[in-house]
Amino acid sequence: MKLLVTGGCGFIGSHFIRMALRRPAIRVLNVDLLTYAGKGRNLADLARHPRYRFVRMDIASHSISKLIRSFRPDAILNFAAESHVDRSVHNAEPFLRTNALGTQNLLDAARLAGVARFVQVSTDEVYGSIPGSGHAREDWPLHPSSPYSASKAAGDLCCMAAYVTHKQNVVITRCTNNYGPYQFPEKLIPLMITNALHDLPLPIYGDGRQRRDWIYVEDHCHGVWLALKKGKAGEIYNFGMGTEPTNLEIVRTLLRVLGKSSDLIRHVKDRPGHDRRYAVDRTKAHRQLGWKPCFNLEKGMAATVAWYRANPKWWLRLKDASFQKFYRKQYGRS
Repeated sequence: MKLLVTGGCGFIGSHFIRMALRRPAIRVLNVDLLTYAGKGRNLADLARHPRYRFVRMDIASHSISKLIRSFRPDAILNFAAESHVDRSVHNAEPFLRTNALGTQNLLDAARLAGVARFVQVSTDEVYGSIPGSGHAREDWPLHPSSPYSASKAAGDLCCMAAYVTHKQNVVITRCTNNYGPYQFPEKLIPLMITNALHDLPLPIYGDGRQRRDWIYVEDHCHGVWLALKKGKAGEIYNFGMGTEPTNLEIVRTLLRVLGKSSDLIRHVKDRPGHDRRYAVDRTKAHRQLGWKPCFNLEKGMAATVAWYRANPKWWLRLKDASFQKFYRKQYGRS
């Protein structure tokens, strides 16, 4: 099977490619523009892999159509996304270009090339903040709160329109918050780990009681694989753990694992439109795909902390002057 994976140098996409290539009959073409969060070194060890190829390209460009016709993939998996909410608040344009226009461009190119399946990797944030104790099902209305989640919702709607209008074989996955190795250190968990290792302040928005359902990245990738193989055209599948620790609880857990003091925690001004709670119903994925997670929070956190401890050369490179400037602007240093 030939897979075209977009955004494969990013956090989740790189994990998916490694997982796919463990299967002997899989060939992967990785298309990534290598923006700030997509790093070629995430997959540097695959450079000589006989079933792996990388092309640097913008999914919103016209060139993607020619590439797809040339490679003739059996399926496209769209992991490409601008994904950091804070950055989207300050500049929404790149998010709309990649997450909405890029998705539509890929859909058009896939349809014209006769690609058999298109998997759109989306996010639970398209549902917005979930009130009370409910869990968002796949048929819940979309209610995005940030430019990032709005752009992802737009991409999802483009996919559903392609299914209805053109009968395109499209499957959408929506996952809760991911964590694990190779995650860019502006995200909550790697930011807390890498700052704590240097005894830097740990900035927490507002009261820190926002609730998120954290899933280890390999469990998510397994779900995407099952959606590719077993998902029904025109269907959406939620992936989540069913747990909802607060951000403050997550940070305190990490501090205990790291052996660091909670005095490092700093509460900072909350960001605009910050959702209080995300929670999805994963019943459909379990029933139709046979999906279930293998990593509980304790196991996943331990593995993640161990990786960042063992790989400082990877993440120290990312804490460059540009990142530090962004960090100071967003969170302050005290």
